[in-house]
Amino acid sequence: MREVVLTRRPSGRPTAGCFDVIDRPVPGLTAGCLLMRAAAISVDPSMIPRLTVATYAPAFQLGTAIEARAVGQVVRSAADGWEEGDWALFPGGWRDLAVVEAGSALRIHPSDALPAHMWLHAFGVPGLTAYIGLLKVAQVQPGETVWVSAAAGAVGSVAAQLARARGAGMVIGSTGGTDKARYLTETLGLDAAVDYRAGRFREQLRQAAPEGIHVYFDNVGGDHLEAALDIMRIGGRIAACGMISGYGVRQPGPANLAEIIVKRLRLEGFLVLDHLHRRAEFEAEVAPLLEAGRLRADVTIFEGIDSAPEALLSLLDGTKIGKALVRP
Repeated sequence: MREVVLTRRPSGRPTAGCFDVIDRPVPGLTAGCLLMRAAAISVDPSMIPRLTVATYAPAFQLGTAIEARAVGQVVRSAADGWEEGDWALFPGGWRDLAVVEAGSALRIHPSDALPAHMWLHAFGVPGLTAYIGLLKVAQVQPGETVWVSAAAGAVGSVAAQLARARGAGMVIGSTGGTDKARYLTETLGLDAAVDYRAGRFREQLRQAAPEGIHVYFDNVGGDHLEAALDIMRIGGRIAACGMISGYGVRQPGPANLAEIIVKRLRLEGFLVLDHLHRRAEFEAEVAPLLEAGRLRADVTIFEGIDSAPEALLSLLDGTKIGKALVRP
């Protein structure tokens, strides 16, 4: 099997030189285990800090494959109830083949409307993260104005569309670049897009929401969070999902935290791992939207297991749209 391992910890932002690709013998298959062939492997922003330090999950170990979710099919089974060809979501890591315990694999049933990779995107953890942050943490209400940062990414794009589906009065997305800004309005149907690379970021935001915003779904942190505090309406809610602008670099915190008091705001951080028990209700709401084409879930595919580091770096340089996936 072929796998991508971490060979050194980055001192700042990661580079391709932090990784290596290694061929290893496929381990023997013991009772209760499955040999899986990955069809798609996940690449997530939460991986970036784990290259260096422990977060809510342990730091990645040097010399071992990067941990990641994957979808694929059973090649060989030594577990009751599993047969060759069965599809599953499993913790395979950055490997083309993986031996996993059957208890760690979730059987899935892909279809034309819900292809297998959707369990790594809108029908998987990114979608559940968007659902929890927007609807359970921020508790968006019909008619409200919602701003989602990194709205062209996996979590952000789902959150923005769920806000629209739940009746938000206005949905604003921020992203970097004119093409991605156009994607937000012309493809996802958002009311306005703010391109932070175009300059005058706060002015753009105020023009998009002259009366302020009720809900901010934060994937970026830093200057985006500071801008949100300035423009929030009294009683507004901020769901702190991620702060990718600070991954690999140290940034000062917002200088206007007093706005939380003045405007009686609620800023709440959350981890999707605390809400896995809500998966059934999430699936009940999102599956019909996906099947009806009302929720778009685009992906950027990186071909070959060797491309996994490039896929991870794309999360920092803003070159991808939607969910970044590796196809081994």
